[in-house]
Amino acid sequence: MVPLIAIMVITVLATLFGAALLFFVSKVGPKVKISEIKSLSYECGLVGEEKKSTKVSVKFYLVAILFILFDIEIIFLYPWAIIYNDMLTTNAVFIFSEMMVFMAVLLFGLFYVWRSGALRWD
Repeated sequence: MVPLIAIMVITVLATLFGAALLFFVSKVGPKVKISEIKSLSYECGLVGEEKKSTKVSVKFYLVAILFILFDIEIIFLYPWAIIYNDMLTTNAVFIFSEMMVFMAVLLFGLFYVWRSGALRWD
């Protein structure tokens, strides 16, 4: 119980410190006004034009989100391998079964995405 309270106190203090810094900077820092001309994009001396006809397929975003999701899940395998090597003598069966459950969820997610057609570019 004591470590939980300590973590909560540190979290509150860090949040208050960050909020105090943001408040202090907003009051003391310089007020910069950016003119409308400086905020425009520069295209080799020509005024920038927005093309409203450019449409990006949702498939690009879906593949990017899936890549990030599975990439982060794969990153979790490296610390597990380090811990598993150190804990072979104590509770290797528990750690191995825990990782197999994680891998099963990962593979289930991959097969679900595959079967739902999210990886097809039709």
